[in-house]
Amino acid sequence: MAVEITFPDGNKKSFDAAPTALAIATGISPGLAKKSAVARVDGQLWDLTRPIERDAKLELITRDKPEALEVLRHDAAHILAQAVQELFPGTQITFGPSTDVGFYYDFVRDEPFIESDLEKIEKRMKDIVSRDLPIRREVWERQQAIDWFKSKGETYKAQWIEEGIGKGEEISIYRQGEDWLDLCMGPHLPSTSKVGFAFKLTKVSGAYWRGDANNAQLQRIYGVAFATEDDLKNYLKMVEEAEKRDHRKLAKQLDLFHQQEEAPGMVFWHPKGWAIWQTVEQYVRGIYKKSGYQEVRGPQIMDVTLWKKSGHWDNYQDNMFFTESEKRTYAIKPMNCPGHVQIYNANLHSYRDLPVRYAEFGGCHRNEPSGALHGIMRVRAFTQDDGHIFCTPDQIESEVTAFHTQAMSVYEDFGFTDLSIKIALRPDKRLGTDETWDRAEEALRAALRAAGVEWTELPGEGAFYGPKIEYHLKDSIGRAWQVGTMQVDFMMPERLGAGYIDEHSNRQIPVMLHRAIVGSMERFIGILIEHHAGALPLWLAPVQAVVTPIVSDADAYASEVAAALDEAGLRVQTDLRNEKINYKIREHSVQKVPVIVVVGRKEAEERTVTLRRLGSERQETLALADAVAQLGAQRKVH
Repeated sequence: MAVEITFPDGNKKSFDAAPTALAIATGISPGLAKKSAVARVDGQLWDLTRPIERDAKLELITRDKPEALEVLRHDAAHILAQAVQELFPGTQITFGPSTDVGFYYDFVRDEPFIESDLEKIEKRMKDIVSRDLPIRREVWERQQAIDWFKSKGETYKAQWIEEGIGKGEEISIYRQGEDWLDLCMGPHLPSTSKVGFAFKLTKVSGAYWRGDANNAQLQRIYGVAFATEDDLKNYLKMVEEAEKRDHRKLAKQLDLFHQQEEAPGMVFWHPKGWAIWQTVEQYVRGIYKKSGYQEVRGPQIMDVTLWKKSGHWDNYQDNMFFTESEKRTYAIKPMNCPGHVQIYNANLHSYRDLPVRYAEFGGCHRNEPSGALHGIMRVRAFTQDDGHIFCTPDQIESEVTAFHTQAMSVYEDFGFTDLSIKIALRPDKRLGTDETWDRAEEALRAALRAAGVEWTELPGEGAFYGPKIEYHLKDSIGRAWQVGTMQVDFMMPERLGAGYIDEHSNRQIPVMLHRAIVGSMERFIGILIEHHAGALPLWLAPVQAVVTPIVSDADAYASEVAAALDEAGLRVQTDLRNEKINYKIREHSVQKVPVIVVVGRKEAEERTVTLRRLGSERQETLALADAVAQLGAQRKVH
């Protein structure tokens, strides 16, 4: 039977028998075939060597495309699994997907892997690559696959086929060479040699079968993989730099905060860390005020009946903490929005009142898995710079575009200039109809178009009550962090009884916009610490200046200078210890103090000061009044 293939440019070609994408690429150009990694057939990723048995649209994807890199990483996971089973017979395999930077595979083995095993495994992986083993897709009968895996002692694979794959679904197997195979949906590269050598194993950790802590514990081996050796080297260099900037290490070095087992996922803020927090909070509070927000405060716990009405009970219950009192069940709030609706509902509203903008530094608690906790980047107790706008449908565009302008200005003030914007679209588990989601998603697109912004879209990643714009910041070493959001919500106001009276005296339901610029305060401060490697700009630094005399004769003048700087609003300390000046300068430099103010007999006599700025060998001598004015101006972001 003839098969007609349609190419991206609209041209078509017929084949007498089912062709493969590789054969088609070779027919066009041997060079194209060499560069191709995978194909897209009718929008679905497809093996180059898999026959195309129907009329279809075909696109060849070369190795430089993101989709090809994802397939390469998945291949590396399979090669990892084969290497482990060759080196450690009796080890069972479970799952091994690609990740954003590489891959991992989960194994079942009585003896734990140790770090020194990674070098052996990586060497065997490279050997498998050099063998150029063909990778072939096979389709098996369901019972055939179950029986085969059981016969090999692969009980987890057999269980997955029995319980995780529906009857009637295709069972696809990928074979590497003749003797090793894995259950997989694919696609994969044509042979192991196509993976190349741009991968590296990085660590071993624990995991649970099917991600459930009630199931058996597995061993997970992680790796990273890139299209070229240069890309891999650059990534490893970035990781090395990230380790130096780890906010947990810097927090200990700089005495900012700590965490302990008695409060998992929560933060004990020390004075210097809390000074950073207060600076960020007061800055954002100023943005609220300029933008017409009224600051409010809602309760930390509310009866579960409210969370059932809001939809959180059905869609977010697993992430919530609960408590009981006098036979009533309460939820500790995971987010602030239902509380803000209650504040809105406490008064009658006319269309003339809208938009109503509420803001809150709202403390929230979410029951994050212990394995997901990471310093202050991923916590269970956090505070959001949360805001909610109640508006008419006609006001969505202007409110979203105004928020966008505001957010971009804030990120620049904090030192972030490289950003990307994404729209997270409807998830599988959600409230409302497709028609409502169509309206909400298009409202965000229209607002970004009006703001002249380019964006990408993330299918399935929206909140259960609405789509959202996400702001992704790139830090100084190239890592992306998702922080601010703007969400359109047609669901919650209706579910919680919010309304307003329109110009015709009819009751209408407002649109609710959920917005945050920095998001979690804890996480944002962690990002700031790592972005600046602990050396925060003067306006953010917990200690902005230290005044230290060279000799004890200047102690009184040093105290006078410190008092003048304090009067100008700076966070200043005085170091009167009987230590050599170079020792004190070195110590305060390690503490990342932006400015060290040095005074001696000469400075005291002439009423001057000498400024040493962090990261510079240059010294600057100024009159005291000029130094106070200069540093006083720099203590504010604007």
